Amino acid sequence: MTDVHILAIELAKRSFQVCATAAGGAVLFNRMVSRVKLEAVLREQTPCIVAMEACATSHFWGRFAQGLGHEVRLIPPIYVKPFVKRQKNDAADAAAIAEAALRPNLHYVAVKSAEHQARAVAFRTHQSFVGQRTQLINALRGHLGEFGLVVGQGRQVSRPSLA
Repeated sequence: MTDVHILAIELAKRSFQVCATAAGGAVLFNRMVSRVKLEAVLREQTPCIVAMEACATSHFWGRFAQGLGHEVRLIPPIYVKPFVKRQKNDAADAAAIAEAALRPNLHYVAVKSAEHQARAVAFRTHQSFVGQRTQLINALRGHLGEFGLVVGQGRQVSRPSLA
């Protein structure tokens, strides 16, 4: 596997599609591997370009590959889509990622640190809780309205009044 120039990975939960290409763009292999096998493939591979679509798990795998000395390119999915040549499946997607990674002047997404991802998760969780609280308050106001109790808007209102 020393002549691999680009290792394109189509990410999934349990199995991953890995497409390896030579410097000229010729496909060396395009096969499905398990999570454990993907780790082994990345460890055994001499440093090369590892390309993936930018998604939720790509930052974890990007940090993993960078730790092994690979150059990581996270490509926004909208830039990969035009390179899918045939029906939509993991093998075709992995080949499209490899082809997109060869293009010059393509915008790549920076690999986020674990700390940056943790802050983003905390923020999104907070936003979700705020939205759920608003939904609950509005539902309660609606149910009380069915019984003739009108409550003002906002979470600070404490006393219902009769309609």
